[in-house]
Amino acid sequence: MSKKVALIGSGNAFFKDEGIGLYGAKYIKENYDFDTEQLEIVDGGTLGFKLMPLLQEFDEVIIINTASDEDKKAGEISIKTTDEFLDGTLVKKTANEVEIAEMLQICSMAEHMANTTVISIAPEDIISVEVGLTPALKEAWSKYIEISVGALEKCGVAMQKREPEALSLEAILDIFANPSIEHSRGF
Repeated sequence: MSKKVALIGSGNAFFKDEGIGLYGAKYIKENYDFDTEQLEIVDGGTLGFKLMPLLQEFDEVIIINTASDEDKKAGEISIKTTDEFLDGTLVKKTANEVEIAEMLQICSMAEHMANTTVISIAPEDIISVEVGLTPALKEAWSKYIEISVGALEKCGVAMQKREPEALSLEAILDIFANPSIEHSRGF
């Protein structure tokens, strides 16, 4: 029996770079073929504690988001395991970061908790009220997607990129900025 894996795109699309986790999850869903029995892609938004059941339902959970790490330049990517996230040394500046850390702490006490990996990218701007990405994060986009896909493959998810690309980053940004576009914002 294969592992059940969840990819959770986390963040707030209305605060510039903070939405990259949402955009990444949507991009992977629209541009890759994979076994839908094994992988579920979730629009985690800023749900925080409401995502707790996923940590108990799945074997592997990958959360993609931004992280306000002062040691990282905008666009630098970090990969943290649950243990690293729980050791108390990570700087948490946004409500989303705090909720993810607290959610992992609470779930770590449960009988079953998914092996969780958090893939974060350092933002340049999470203050501007605007759907979009700064040039630094647009430049790091391909690497961010590549690392996220690699993490899924490491969990045993077989994936194949669709050619040609179904939705570009720009098209995804348009979807989040204009919810009336034919493709819904949801996943």
